[in-house]
Amino acid sequence: MDGYTDQPFRTICRELGSAMSYTEFINAIDVLHGHPYLYEKLAFLPEERPVVYQIFDNDPERLTTAALRLQEHQPDIMDVNLGCAARTVSGRGAGAGLLREPEKIAAIFQSLTRALKIPVTAKIRLGWDEASRNYRQVARLLEENGAAAIAVHGRTRDQGLRGQADWDAIAEIRQAVSVPVIANGDVRTVADIDQIKAHTGCPAVMIGRGAIGNPWIFSRLDKDQVPPETVRHIIHTHLGRVCDFYGPKYGLILFRKFTSRYLRTIPVSPARREQLMTTEDIDEYLSLIDQVFDYKEGVR
Repeated sequence: MDGYTDQPFRTICRELGSAMSYTEFINAIDVLHGHPYLYEKLAFLPEERPVVYQIFDNDPERLTTAALRLQEHQPDIMDVNLGCAARTVSGRGAGAGLLREPEKIAAIFQSLTRALKIPVTAKIRLGWDEASRNYRQVARLLEENGAAAIAVHGRTRDQGLRGQADWDAIAEIRQAVSVPVIANGDVRTVADIDQIKAHTGCPAVMIGRGAIGNPWIFSRLDKDQVPPETVRHIIHTHLGRVCDFYGPKYGLILFRKFTSRYLRTIPVSPARREQLMTTEDIDEYLSLIDQVFDYKEGVR
């Protein structure tokens, strides 16, 4: 969800019913050595609480030093990303790359839970690939070394986002540890929320991709249940918050990736879609959006 779960999007999700907000993941190296967009990744509003800072790296000492600095911003929870499958992350041994080094995971959590005053949690996958599905071992090591909760995406690193999430494996982890387990993977509809909870026994569900373009899932509404005028309103609201947060020019560029998701169930001509994805003028963008919805409602 890097590039999506920024402050503007999280506040919309929270207003529509999400229970907890995870930031985009934060590179420990950026915390220690600086990054031009670090402030935007760290910023959150009081009404978002509880807020989780999600951090990643492959070095226990560097992770701990960075987490101590991040704790000064007063998040509610520190989460270690052990699930990112991107090659730029897992390829250097961070994210899901750490699943190949369970002993290092244990060292990281032992260090973090001793150093921090806030709960430390983890987001994991089932293993590096089908030949090394070591999720039970990793979950036990996390619990033994102080993890307060474990979110589990039901795929391996090798799968990425392909195939079907293995909810049976999530259920195994739920039975194997006493800390709360959060189920994640293939939750795209309201029915999926109830089904994954019933299947795994997990008390909570993490929704990622399923909320992009449909933040109403947190209000227990599928996209086809949301009136077009409500979609139009949230596009205006979301874009306004993005532009206030990042500035008008950069904000509109960043918002483009949400456009196709919001309009997924709305008929849009290829020409109009291209205009929406290329215009650099906010007023023109909003006018185009209004034309899309006016046309749908029969207004000419």
